[in-house]
Amino acid sequence: MKRRAVVTGLGVVTSLGRPMEIFWERLVRGDSGVGPITLFDVSGFKIQFAGEVPWKAEEQGIASPKDLRRLDRFTQFAMASAADAVTDSGIDFSREDPYRCGVVIGSGIGGLSEFETQHERLLTKGIDKVSPFTIPKLMVNSGSGHVSSMYGLKGPNFAVATACASAGNSIGCALRSIQSGDADVMLTGGSEAALTPMGLAGFQNMRALSFRTDDPQRASRPFDADRDGFVLAEGAGVVVLEEFEHARRRGARIYGELMGYGASGDAGHITQPDEEGRGAARAMSMALEDAGLGPDRIEYVNAHGTSTPLGDKAETVAMKRVFGAHAFRLAVSSTKSQLGHTLGASGGIELVVCALTIARGVIAPTINLETPDPDCDLDYVPRFARQAHVDVAMSNSFGFGGHNASLVLARLK
Repeated sequence: MKRRAVVTGLGVVTSLGRPMEIFWERLVRGDSGVGPITLFDVSGFKIQFAGEVPWKAEEQGIASPKDLRRLDRFTQFAMASAADAVTDSGIDFSREDPYRCGVVIGSGIGGLSEFETQHERLLTKGIDKVSPFTIPKLMVNSGSGHVSSMYGLKGPNFAVATACASAGNSIGCALRSIQSGDADVMLTGGSEAALTPMGLAGFQNMRALSFRTDDPQRASRPFDADRDGFVLAEGAGVVVLEEFEHARRRGARIYGELMGYGASGDAGHITQPDEEGRGAARAMSMALEDAGLGPDRIEYVNAHGTSTPLGDKAETVAMKRVFGAHAFRLAVSSTKSQLGHTLGASGGIELVVCALTIARGVIAPTINLETPDPDCDLDYVPRFARQAHVDVAMSNSFGFGGHNASLVLARLK
């Protein structure tokens, strides 16, 4: 019999702020975290806005000034969100068996900023000026490794890199570690800081981003007929996932039970989704089967919902494949309408949103949804938050490469 896993702690770093309470208040209010890019000179770019995190590393309390210089921005985000999740959970790792506690924190791209900085040094200053910390800073597993070291956790420790599904797949892997008995506690989620000149140029030139430069805060508009691409963003989301009896014994507050995980591949175009939504539907169906729940038990879906013309339509088609007539009774919303798209971090942030939705009885809105799209005809909770009792929620994450991940979180019974 599979062991049960519950969520006992939440932590986020987003364009709407940190810690979690500030993030949640602004999310429910319908605020947008999108604004002008200040991290680097964007005068030569066609797109000059993003979901940038307001961040002064030295004020975050995660490392000494000396150590901060050895941490890429995405690793700093991972450490800060993990620290908040641990504090929120009340767990004391000094009283835990370190070999029973692990970390799986994914990232789609890793330390892109460090790569760019050191590459420029190599070309302009020579081989000897490349930092010896280059590889440890840019590697995708840096976030997971540093969080593990921060708490002395010696259980399963790895990172997943599946583009925008990275956090979703990471959380699914952490769930399997607990279900199989390999660990009792896992810190899991995702972190991303790809808001760099190369990152922005790459996404801009492949025309994946919104070009709504006249009104950036309304540029991310998932499921709207006038959507034209996603808004690049950065951030992190980490949860404490814990074996149920372990959490119960220490008197932990439980946000919900992570009951199901499904993963699949489109095996098609490297960046475009399957227009029929078959891979996405397979991941959702697998998550439901893993949870032992019928489609009619889902009440809320936190959609991948990136605001791309093809992606939002494909996800809508996929939900209809899985839920049938019940799809029209679902509440569906996209957190990316407010934050922008945090790529490999999105599934971690959005599972936090699902946990808070269940715990607090409020569904965050899909802002900027003003013009209905006939191809996107479900209830996307447009513009304003909604009071609702939610017992079971699903979080979807779909990434370049055809990676699909779905998670099912339920109120503890």
